[in-house]
Amino acid sequence: MPLTRRKFLRQSGLVTASTLLAACSPAQEWLVPRRTLDDWPTANDTMLHALNRMTFGPTADERAYANEIGLHEWIEEQLAPESINDLRTTLRLQRFDILAMDTSLIFDVREEPIRREFQQIALVRAIYSRRQLYEVMVDFWSDHFNISTLKMPCAWLKPIDDREVIRPHALGNFRDLLWASMQSPAMLLYLDNQENFAGNPNENYARELMELHTLGIDGGYTQKDVQEVARCLTGWSVDDVLCKGQFQFKEDQHDDTAKTVLGQHIPAGNGQRDGELLCDMLVEQPATARFIATKLVRRFVADDPPEFLVAAAAATFTQTRGDIKDMLRTILHSEEFAAAAPKFKRPLHFVAGMLRQLNADTNASPDLLEAMALMGQPLFQWPTPDGYPDYTDAWRDTLMPRWRFALALTTGNIEGTAIDLEALMRASGTTTTLEALDQFATLLGFSFSQKHKTALVEQFGAELTTERLLIILATLLASPYYQWR
Repeated sequence: MPLTRRKFLRQSGLVTASTLLAACSPAQEWLVPRRTLDDWPTANDTMLHALNRMTFGPTADERAYANEIGLHEWIEEQLAPESINDLRTTLRLQRFDILAMDTSLIFDVREEPIRREFQQIALVRAIYSRRQLYEVMVDFWSDHFNISTLKMPCAWLKPIDDREVIRPHALGNFRDLLWASMQSPAMLLYLDNQENFAGNPNENYARELMELHTLGIDGGYTQKDVQEVARCLTGWSVDDVLCKGQFQFKEDQHDDTAKTVLGQHIPAGNGQRDGELLCDMLVEQPATARFIATKLVRRFVADDPPEFLVAAAAATFTQTRGDIKDMLRTILHSEEFAAAAPKFKRPLHFVAGMLRQLNADTNASPDLLEAMALMGQPLFQWPTPDGYPDYTDAWRDTLMPRWRFALALTTGNIEGTAIDLEALMRASGTTTTLEALDQFATLLGFSFSQKHKTALVEQFGAELTTERLLIILATLLASPYYQWR
């Protein structure tokens, strides 16, 4: 069932529990219409719609720049992140020690501080990086190749995986990304492959490699294929007895007999090359092309991916042997992308976008991380290998903590994070409630009808005060308009 605004407010508690909206009751008619999502005002701005999908929330400056150079050029620029000067983000990241730490040193840091610092790094990048499409894809692949830092010793190894697997290949080639992941100590230990020996295989990684990383659950493989893949990967481990080291192929633990995977013969005596042949075999499967295409279309277009676009993106995958940039071009330049209905924001998108669009200054403090956790997305802590869900129903119960976060942010109650609303208003010459509504609509990337603006002006009064400014902003951030992208 579509999520109506009435359902939104009932589920979030804004109608009965919010003193903010209780004080603004006439505006509730605007916030609780008897309409479904299909009737909601959406961005009639093609550029804004596109940027909402390709960033964690476009700033006014980014929208102006994209309009200046055009959507095609903006996409191409974002697909070449190395060409984008991101010095501001680099400087903000300098205080985080783990970014450059070698594996041999990172284990000297205690578990909880390293887990927290890794989350802070991801938040800072999402909020401040000018390489927004790249960071969106890093987030996408981090879910696709999910590793929970709650499992020992992944709190230490996942930052290495991020640095050596996800980030170098996020806009590269899927085969290279998969191959890097197959040799990631974090992934191998997360899915127990250090316990995968000849004569006593462990099937955990083999199963997830096919079900979650390549073929998909309907990819046409059998339990026998799982067993054969596990045999291919016997001896794929790490070089340290305490599992703190680098990837190592342990030949004495490898089953070097012949295997048959998905009907294809792998001869005996290949050693580590079994894994290389397996990687190529999985990438070449049509089911893999379709599975990756489906997930990308779901992320950028719709919870229920349009079949025609999935087929087109899968064809691009097959033709380019997994070129991620070309798949994105197929998706982002499609009619389905341009006409897509709003998608519900996941907590990272909601929080990072809010801070970006309000020009917040933040150190990604524990308060911010706690707010993310209350919304259901403590970064890198999804407990199962499938990663955080990417569909609306999974996030419906997170609405109340979203509203609380909006209120805490606007009232300055998040330690280490601040917004200067008066400076924003002064910069635009805003002096009335109506002008403030227009300015916030520009900053937050949505528009609403004259009827709604009139109702809010009647509620809040025409004269603008600091207190009124905070209430207006909190109301807009808590409204359904800001929950969708």
